[in-house]
Amino acid sequence: MSGTTLLINLAGSIALLLWGTHMISSALLRGFGTPLRHWLGKNLNNRWMALLSGVGITGILQSSTAVSLMATSFTAAGTLGLAPALAVMLGANIGSTLVVQLLSFDISIVTPLVLLVGFIVFRLRDDSRYESVGCALIGLGLMLLALRMLGATLGEVEGTPIFHAVMQSLDGDIVIALLVAMLLTWICHSSVAVVLLIASLAGTGLLSPVTTMALVLGVNIGGALPSVLNASSSVARRLPVGNLLVRVVGAVVLLPFVPMLAQTSQIADLTPALLVVCLHTSFNLVLALVFIGLTELLAKLLTRLLPSPARDVDPGMPLYLDEAGLEVANIGLSNAAREALRLADMLSIMLNRVLQLFQTSDQANADEIRQIDQSLDLLSAAIRAYLADIGQEGISDSDADRSQEILMFVINLEHAADILSTSLAQLAARRLRRGETFSAFELGTLYPLHNELLESLSLAITVFLREDLPTAHHLINRKESVRRLEAAASREHFRTLREDKSAWAESGDIFQRLLRDYRRVHHHIAALAYPVLERAGERDIESSDLADIHPQSTRDKDDLRCAS
Repeated sequence: MSGTTLLINLAGSIALLLWGTHMISSALLRGFGTPLRHWLGKNLNNRWMALLSGVGITGILQSSTAVSLMATSFTAAGTLGLAPALAVMLGANIGSTLVVQLLSFDISIVTPLVLLVGFIVFRLRDDSRYESVGCALIGLGLMLLALRMLGATLGEVEGTPIFHAVMQSLDGDIVIALLVAMLLTWICHSSVAVVLLIASLAGTGLLSPVTTMALVLGVNIGGALPSVLNASSSVARRLPVGNLLVRVVGAVVLLPFVPMLAQTSQIADLTPALLVVCLHTSFNLVLALVFIGLTELLAKLLTRLLPSPARDVDPGMPLYLDEAGLEVANIGLSNAAREALRLADMLSIMLNRVLQLFQTSDQANADEIRQIDQSLDLLSAAIRAYLADIGQEGISDSDADRSQEILMFVINLEHAADILSTSLAQLAARRLRRGETFSAFELGTLYPLHNELLESLSLAITVFLREDLPTAHHLINRKESVRRLEAAASREHFRTLREDKSAWAESGDIFQRLLRDYRRVHHHIAALAYPVLERAGERDIESSDLADIHPQSTRDKDDLRCAS
């Protein structure tokens, strides 16, 4: 077999191995990622529980990189402390060694059975959970098949002169061997694949124990590099940098003792492949035991070295829409939900500025309302685009429902802000430009409506975060109280106009339109309760509700139908 053919076979085997790993992690995260995320957020405050969780989850997902991605997202979101997240990564490193040990045995007979069972489960019924389990089993089967192909290819590579020359050039130079293993692991994005490759090479007898051990140390360092380079912010980079520091410290401390350990392995009569597996496991176990008590100190150091950056001047720039979350649906949805809450904060600020505009003739309030609305529109567009890109390989039914809830939350808040900016603020500014101030009666009428909107917005956020059915009922029932306030204020205002003949007719019309706009804004806020009610099977969004929300805009109705 020619050298080119061998290289192609070797690259194809590694690619198939990586793809099988990707199928397992992505399928399980897609089908069970949301319950897993909730469990992680509640049970990882204890460092030892976090360590064991990292071991178990890595064993299930077959990828410490996937665990690192999840833990990094939770840490950046503030739902998981940096110290327990570091403990999770210590456990994930141990978990990856268990995967190596499992795959180092000759289990070739299992490969066709796993592929067959995976295909049957995948086609068993139209359910996202069965599909996820089936895809994971097929991915495991592909990994086992790739390992068989890798072993066969390496058997051919062993006899090539170029391979002998490369191995001889590495033998005896432990620093170069360590750097080569680091680079190879970074390129492959899988420490499991490279460790198994080293074990196979060591079994050929071309590598001395010293070189083999140096390669294993390089793999452990290189396995932490992809997460560091893929992090999008200093906060998100803290956890992968901490994991990298732990591995670098361990490798630097152990490297001078490699020759002595090699002699010990020869005395113990360990086979080369067993030496690779034992060193890889022992290295990560010792690191976990040493650093598990130092996670708090390391977390403080990383926070000081990588401080939170100053936020952009424009609040419309997204802060949490990490591209890494697009590959893991539940993480991406969490990122989108965090940005959606920023929209709610912007709307609350706009409401307060509108009230200040009623009270004073300061044009700065009107300008600020317009600027916040522009930022809100910018962030809303970013969230919608992000939601459209999440889980392009498919997401579970529950994640798809959550995506629609976030979309509806974003659309309703955007429309409510448009009413505040283009109608309420403009009407108030029109009166103020003519030198007409709002009377004590008008302000006394608008204050209760304003407070009702703020309270309803707070309830809507609670419904959005907790999916609380009683709160959703309470939010819907508040529509009637707002309607009564609007009707009573309108009747009282007409009575005042009849008694005061000097009042401007246009001023009275503006006030009536303000009352109507306040109610329209409240309808958008109250509509955020509908997804929870629909999931409980209690009601659908009625066409009359949609008409009340935005009667003059057909485009808004279409957006709401898409969101719901």
